[in-house]
Amino acid sequence: MNNIYLPYLAKIEEIRDEAPDVRSFKLVFEDPKVRDSFEFKTGQFGLYSAFGLGESTFCIASPPTRKGFIQCTFRRTGRVTGGLAQLSVGDTMGFRGPYGNWFPVDDWKGKDIVFIAGGIGLPPVRSVIWNVLDRRQDFGNITVVYGARTVADLVYKDELKGWEERDDVTLVQTVDPGGETPEWKGKVGFVPTVLEEAAPTAKNAVAVTCGPPIMIKFVLNSLLKLGFDEESVYTTLENKMKCGVGKCGRCNVGDVYVCKEGPVYTAAEIKRMYNDF
Repeated sequence: MNNIYLPYLAKIEEIRDEAPDVRSFKLVFEDPKVRDSFEFKTGQFGLYSAFGLGESTFCIASPPTRKGFIQCTFRRTGRVTGGLAQLSVGDTMGFRGPYGNWFPVDDWKGKDIVFIAGGIGLPPVRSVIWNVLDRRQDFGNITVVYGARTVADLVYKDELKGWEERDDVTLVQTVDPGGETPEWKGKVGFVPTVLEEAAPTAKNAVAVTCGPPIMIKFVLNSLLKLGFDEESVYTTLENKMKCGVGKCGRCNVGDVYVCKEGPVYTAAEIKRMYNDF
């Protein structure tokens, strides 16, 4: 019987500093068989380990359309992520996964897609964005609304510039009032307000959102004002993940075990799980 807690060994091939205390790793599995056979679906997550310190849970930030590696992005917030942040290119770390359900991208063929993210909530959405862009002919209009507290807190700045330059993507960037710089050319305002100003059409469209819970709550209200149906709005509760396999019981929301049933849910499902959402 295979040990479900035994991680794959992965070597860090590239490190990028995205924002203060936020880093991205490009990881390549050391076992060539794992490297060649590893598959996942966008929205799934993993447990990333710093040896001797433990594991931390976050999404796979790269799309399944790109093979031979995976990427992750994390904020340094505690013991494990602090240990990961000390690693260098060429070092080995652990990865356990993929776990969880996924965004039903295949069901969205022919539809417009609106992505809304805040701060460190962009990495889970990034996987979906690149999955869609790598299959661009399958989808309609693509809109990305992304914001952070300050210009410095925006992640994937190079990719944001690339999306902005594409003629098949509408990118709207914003920072909170007071977070702009003299050189800032984007919007100034909170993400839900900027989303309503952008006013993407809800007809034949789905929305994907991730960010701080309070942002998601107000984004949902804005999407409903724009005519989106709760069944057509998706988010991820990856921050609720713990052991990844539903054994420790710390991922539960009411009678729902997010590790086993999530992390991807529609807004309608989220409202049933959280009475005050």
